[in-house]
Amino acid sequence: MYLAYDVNQSPVRRRVTSSLLMLALLSTGLASHAQQPTEPVEFAHARITDAWKAYGDVLSFGKGQTLALVDDGCKMDMPEWTAVIDGVPKVLVSYDSVDGDNNPKHEGKGYHGSTIGVPSSVNLNGKRGVAFNDQVAVIRALECCHCNVKDSKTLAAGLKWVLDNHKKYRITTVNLAPVDDLEHDQPVPTEIDEQLTKLREANVWVSAPCGNHNYTKGISWPASQPNCFAIGAVRPGKDEVFLDRHAKVDLVVPASATSSSNAIGCGAAIILREAIDKVKYDWKADGKNLPEAMLAIMQKTGKEVEDKATNRSYRRLDLLAALEHVLGKPKAAAK
Repeated sequence: MYLAYDVNQSPVRRRVTSSLLMLALLSTGLASHAQQPTEPVEFAHARITDAWKAYGDVLSFGKGQTLALVDDGCKMDMPEWTAVIDGVPKVLVSYDSVDGDNNPKHEGKGYHGSTIGVPSSVNLNGKRGVAFNDQVAVIRALECCHCNVKDSKTLAAGLKWVLDNHKKYRITTVNLAPVDDLEHDQPVPTEIDEQLTKLREANVWVSAPCGNHNYTKGISWPASQPNCFAIGAVRPGKDEVFLDRHAKVDLVVPASATSSSNAIGCGAAIILREAIDKVKYDWKADGKNLPEAMLAIMQKTGKEVEDKATNRSYRRLDLLAALEHVLGKPKAAAK
């Protein structure tokens, strides 16, 4: 639908015509299109905005699920995190596994956790993250997102808190955001491994960014670990793998940094889980647990992308295709 008016009209008539156009938009529901993706190019590339349009009358895009942001703290007074949408606070709960209290404010070198939830979860002033109706649990589990394996003790404590509370707070997904900026071609055993295993067994999705140094022989810890999905990147708007990648990479997502790739991937996991729950999709044919089945669906429906630097192919997220696999094509597309 296209609406326009003559720019040569008188100022008074232009104002009247503009008002009529706005009323027309409101009456047709098109005014809701003022809602914009927080990462327009990236969301279009991963067909997230297409998924919103196709299943807008079928899915809630995160309602009833909580994403745990495990990182270096957060400015809790930011508008993004004090927001209340339809009576529901965006931040459901917070915890600090470093200090053992409920105040996850930045301390020391922390900065990253204040923004890492935006691509997945923001719903403010017309800007939307992937799963814009979810809630978040903010967990400060180390001093700075650029970490060291020595941070494994407090990270493990943060993950244990998630495990202990995932049913209470409906935590289905964990964005494990830190990177140690090294090139690991093998797992690095630490205290977090036990918690990652238990979270996987509890059907909680946990993923982490691979790192941003253009490594081709390894990825950052903790993405390197078993039971943690490793999320890499393709250039926004172009199916070209870049930044850190290796055989351990499970999925690539369009973004300028792998922390954003992982954030977008976490939002996609929330939406895919909602679709699976809605139609009681039998995921057991896809994986031995729900997170592994969800990843398998994302991989089989994703775009294959070849990478000459590693001589490997990776699967790039296509959220619309993943939802079509579970829900079937939307009615409008099926005609």
